[in-house]
Amino acid sequence: MQPEKENKKIFTASNATTAILLIFIASMFIFPNFKATILQGLMKVGLFQPGVPSKHETSATEPSWDIIFANSKSEIVDGNSLKGKVVFINFWATWCPPCIAEMPSINELYNTYKNNPDIIFLMVDADNDLLKSEGFMNKKSYNLPVYTSQSPIPTEWYEGSLPTTIVLDKKSNIVFQETGAADYTSKKFKTFIEDLLKN
Repeated sequence: MQPEKENKKIFTASNATTAILLIFIASMFIFPNFKATILQGLMKVGLFQPGVPSKHETSATEPSWDIIFANSKSEIVDGNSLKGKVVFINFWATWCPPCIAEMPSINELYNTYKNNPDIIFLMVDADNDLLKSEGFMNKKSYNLPVYTSQSPIPTEWYEGSLPTTIVLDKKSNIVFQETGAADYTSKKFKTFIEDLLKN
């Protein structure tokens, strides 16, 4: 009789563990903010660091990007207006948990450089829904500049995975590209941006 009781205890503990695990996994799919919160916690302990190149190479010819972005005030940013500036571009959506998870770090980075005329931040809503994306920014108290694409996006910049972040140097070369959530407040990434601003 004793082994039977032990089996019941093990079976019950096993069921409880399985149930908790299933609830946790289901929550990540049902509630995007839950997954975003988990990812933010993992970023705080040092995971999801962006792969910053140790040295960036530039091409001899300056690329010319035929691209147009617009914000809700009908202000236009095109390829020509990006030249001579460091450009941080993030492709995101309000329904994307990894996008939501990295947003606080991007907002912090933006606040560090928002008064620097040599750097531009473009938060490009992949759904082209400015009303929804600006509502999200206001709700979260982020002051990031939101844009939508008014022209085809070069595949070198964005292939459809969210979030995707690229950085262009002052000659419009792609010097950084990251797919997936990342913490952009790391010392290494800020040093990378500072180096680009000096060149």
